[in-house]
Amino acid sequence: MKKYILEASLLLFININSFSQGLGNSVSGRQIGNGVLTSGTSFIAIGPDTRGSALGEAGVATSADVNSLYWNNAKLVFIDGRFGGSVSYSPWLHKITNDMFLSYVSGYYRIDDQQVFGMSMRYFNLGDFEINDNFGNFVGSLNPYQVAFDITYSRKLTEELAVGISGRYIRSNTSRQFSLLEGTDIGSTVAIDLGVYYQKKTSLNGHDVNISFGTHLSNFGPRIKYNDFRASEPIPTNLRLGTAFRYHLDSDNSVTFVFDVNKLMVPSPPIIVIDPKSGERSLMKGKETDRSLFSSTFGSFTDAPEGFSEEMKELTYSLGLEYWYRELFALRGGYFHEHEQKGNRKYLTFGSGFRYQAFEFSASYLIPTINNHPMAETLRLSVFLNYK
Repeated sequence: MKKYILEASLLLFININSFSQGLGNSVSGRQIGNGVLTSGTSFIAIGPDTRGSALGEAGVATSADVNSLYWNNAKLVFIDGRFGGSVSYSPWLHKITNDMFLSYVSGYYRIDDQQVFGMSMRYFNLGDFEINDNFGNFVGSLNPYQVAFDITYSRKLTEELAVGISGRYIRSNTSRQFSLLEGTDIGSTVAIDLGVYYQKKTSLNGHDVNISFGTHLSNFGPRIKYNDFRASEPIPTNLRLGTAFRYHLDSDNSVTFVFDVNKLMVPSPPIIVIDPKSGERSLMKGKETDRSLFSSTFGSFTDAPEGFSEEMKELTYSLGLEYWYRELFALRGGYFHEHEQKGNRKYLTFGSGFRYQAFEFSASYLIPTINNHPMAETLRLSVFLNYK
């Protein structure tokens, strides 16, 4: 019993959409899926750095920086430097608890003009959990965590086009820290990222302009199974498409407009009928979620119970605006939009950055448009090093 209570608590915090408003209901023995897309190890789908998170969670086509490893590994080769790294930190769901946090460390090394190698690590600490026996007596505590390690290779195909590939190992350590849970397993899986990035320098009305396009398939890999009493879950495979338009007002000032579209490539919840007398479960509309890797991933474009109209609701949109003064000081703002029936995450984002020689310090802040949302006042902090 204690294991189930712990697992339910972990699910509550791990799922990005856990606090969203779905459509779930039950009428006359009919149970209808809530429509919200869910996955295991959702922490790897959280934007870890301050720049992308300040731009409304957009970054697949922005100019290259060390955190391109997360947003689009292909653009990393366009970074202006020989080597560098970053450290990012964010207290997570601090409206609910004060001991959860997400940290991210990344770095790169330029092999030559055409190739760059990168590595990163994400660490998600879920805080402390008290374990009580069936009578409510305290018997111990847990400090579960999840971690992911990445290795990236980015290469130019032409002076304007590049591709990238990343390998990832994901580990979910939510047990084996206390003897009462020694019968459970540690979840782990692997995944790959594939990216393409194109940038073009041109002019408009006598001003320099940078136009870029990007696409990034992230977290493509097998399902993760945590233990013997919980079914396996898909990891948050995501397809991101986007563009960025940077306009140089003069030699000191520039503005960049950013737009991203995301599709979470996990199975859509089907509509299930449960017989009120026998309890038998039968599929009414949609597809079963426990499918093979390729079926669940690429079939996610056509498996919504309500067809194409529901598939379109599963897209999320990110808008961002970035201003730079002399490449020394930046102001950023953005907006993230998710359909009401698919999670209803809607929030404004803000941020700023300051460069001093090879270092940059930046922060971002999230403001939901929904009152009393657990993600309110989410703060991220980053420190960058880019040695030229």
